[in-house]
Amino acid sequence: MSNTERPLSPHLSVYRWPITMTLSILHRVTGVALSLGFVVFVAWLFAAASGAESYAVLLGAMQSTIGRLLLIGCSFAFFFHLSNGVRHLFWDTGRGLAMRQANASAWFVLFASAVSTAGFWMMLS
Repeated sequence: MSNTERPLSPHLSVYRWPITMTLSILHRVTGVALSLGFVVFVAWLFAAASGAESYAVLLGAMQSTIGRLLLIGCSFAFFFHLSNGVRHLFWDTGRGLAMRQANASAWFVLFASAVSTAGFWMMLS
């Protein structure tokens, strides 16, 4: 006895991800991105230690459009992971666990990450 007309629950077309779930996933993704960013950092250190020619090659790659986007993405990942980590520290003390507070802090983390990233890159320019 199967009813094929009955929709799956929760179906993707009607289910909306809560912001807290989205940030939880993004926190893990940015953690992986930061790990990959450390590979770029080690490459930078290696190029600096290898001499002026290899450093110039890496510097040219990082000053390209793709390189800049990679660096901006890495800095956003850092600021997001930091902000969300502080949010989790507050949660560990038992504060901000109510749904309304959790949603408000989630939006604040996104806002703080974007502002911090923009401010960081404005300082570098």
